[in-house]
Amino acid sequence: MTVASAPAEPLPVVHVAGDTATLFLFSSPIQKKSLTFDESRIRVLDAGERSVIVQPVADLGVGERQELGVFFADGGTPARAAFVLVTDPGDVDSRVSVQRPEPRAVPCQADAPPPVPKPEDFVLLDYVDEDGVATSRVRDTWDTGQGLSSNRAVSYRGKGWGLVAMKIKNAPDQPAWTPREATFTRRVGLPLRARLVTAGKGVIPPGDEGRALAVIELPESKEDLVFTVEVRGDGGRRLTLPDVRFLKSAAREAR
Repeated sequence: MTVASAPAEPLPVVHVAGDTATLFLFSSPIQKKSLTFDESRIRVLDAGERSVIVQPVADLGVGERQELGVFFADGGTPARAAFVLVTDPGDVDSRVSVQRPEPRAVPCQADAPPPVPKPEDFVLLDYVDEDGVATSRVRDTWDTGQGLSSNRAVSYRGKGWGLVAMKIKNAPDQPAWTPREATFTRRVGLPLRARLVTAGKGVIPPGDEGRALAVIELPESKEDLVFTVEVRGDGGRRLTLPDVRFLKSAAREAR
């Protein structure tokens, strides 16, 4: 069974029954935490890296259509697989092999814009839970020796992740500079390599500023977490942000 490649395409139909489990086998790994379904009508018996086993609570009524959806883990296209579940007394699908459609040959595909994330994606992908996201301002930093400064930096702490968004300014008498990598270091323990994202092409001309975001996976903790963040780039130049604090959730504290 091939999943729909566009929102306008009809969803593939799967026949289910209350006395039979239906196994979905996916050709690509899935984000099992992103499963969406009506828990009052459908039970998920098991979910793995590439499989989902479902069974209706009871046979679905005549004309009743239940949707089951899940995101793929690799971020490819299509990003989500969705199905319509119905009951047909004479037909039950006990095993469904799920394939993605073959990618279409599109000229200049590399220039195609990525899909725009939607607010619900952050909840479906488990980046945000009931505790929300805690934020904290980071003290402005100026390093005359490196010719770099940061301002208006903010730390964000969500479920299992932390992010620092900063504006980095390059001194007028310094060459153009591109941030290349970032590390997070606590008082105890080894540095953690971060994923660094820059706005635009990432190059910061002399006297100009650019935006950079550094992201890491955070350990489970009910306390504030404090790091020194170091951003390194061209020519060995680096910018250090001390005392970057990831606050514990106010919602968790209230409970």
